[in-house]
Amino acid sequence: MGEKRTIDLIDQTAVKEARDIIWQQYIEEQKQDEVRKREIKEGVMTYGDVQMRYGMDIIGEPDEEGYPLYIALHGGGQSDTPDMNDQQWAHMGIYYKNSVSHGIYVNPRGVRDTWDTHGNPESFPLYDRLIENMVVFHQADPNRVYLLGFSAGGDGVYIVAPRMADRLAATHMSAGHPNGTSVTNLYNVPIQLQVGMNDTAYDRHKVTIEYGLKLDSLETHYDGGYTHRVFVHKNKGHNFYDNKEEDQAVLADPVAWLKGKNESEIYADTNAIHFLKQYKREPLPGRIVWDLGNRGEKRNTNCFYWLKRNPEVTQGEIIARFDTSLNKIIIERDTTEGQFQILVNEEMIDLFAPILVETPKGCASVRANLSEKLIRETTYDRGDRNFQFVAAIDCSQLDYK
Repeated sequence: MGEKRTIDLIDQTAVKEARDIIWQQYIEEQKQDEVRKREIKEGVMTYGDVQMRYGMDIIGEPDEEGYPLYIALHGGGQSDTPDMNDQQWAHMGIYYKNSVSHGIYVNPRGVRDTWDTHGNPESFPLYDRLIENMVVFHQADPNRVYLLGFSAGGDGVYIVAPRMADRLAATHMSAGHPNGTSVTNLYNVPIQLQVGMNDTAYDRHKVTIEYGLKLDSLETHYDGGYTHRVFVHKNKGHNFYDNKEEDQAVLADPVAWLKGKNESEIYADTNAIHFLKQYKREPLPGRIVWDLGNRGEKRNTNCFYWLKRNPEVTQGEIIARFDTSLNKIIIERDTTEGQFQILVNEEMIDLFAPILVETPKGCASVRANLSEKLIRETTYDRGDRNFQFVAAIDCSQLDYK
């Protein structure tokens, strides 16, 4: 393991060098971690009293950025015995895999046999751990992490994606139910929703279309974001094809059909992998919408992209963006009374010039307090090269002029 040395952060180039060095140290350390090595060898991770088992296949060769990572969630759910979920888990090991020509295909086993088998509180830190392990040991590209699932796996996508949006490039949900979950945090995460026209249990057919309308409304309300697509499979029930190369018959206008006006069909590419692989995550998005009340329980991080909340803050909304050309960060909305931090690095702004912070309360000019310690802390926080930050601006301490 390389010796840790202090780096004088004298300019933007030195900051990048420090980040590179610390990242390599992190990778070397994690590769020697006996627990992580055992997790990779045995295909099982533990958090508290639960285990998350997973199957994995590596397909093809890595490109310059590594491998895309597909995390596929199985069906099943509530059960008195593990048999149903075990069978569904085994099936998900192959279900979407044939459409992956290049990438890492992982199918986690739900940690408990509950309806929310993929969204138990312990699930979230285990997904973080899984992604970190794939980055460290198998060259997974953290900007191409995709989440997809069918039935109870679709429920899991609804639960997990908004709570871990900062990890994901895109997501796909089939034949699941949202159970009222908010999708506000998906501003930067494209999502595809699919359901059978005759999947009437729990009104899945109706609710899927309604969530498409919710996403329409969010896109309008927040003036952008929320890329989405909805397919309702013609004359299909709970099962339909979202993993075939051939186009499938879907309703031409799901909303009109919901209103009883139109059952006309079109043929469309409904393949989940085809949709997902179009997208890459922007880890430092120019604009963030963060519903702080919709967070993954037991996740170890208090961060969401380049924002960090104070731990005691459990509700509220922050809308933030940055403008590199103006060296400016704009807080469009904040219902937390400034109880959060803005994390910055050299890819976002000029760290050596005054930084303007504009909030609903006023405008402040600040100087970044550069910290090698913060680079290390944020490196280990999420194990993501893109989420290394060199300075934090405490919005509760801004001096408005």
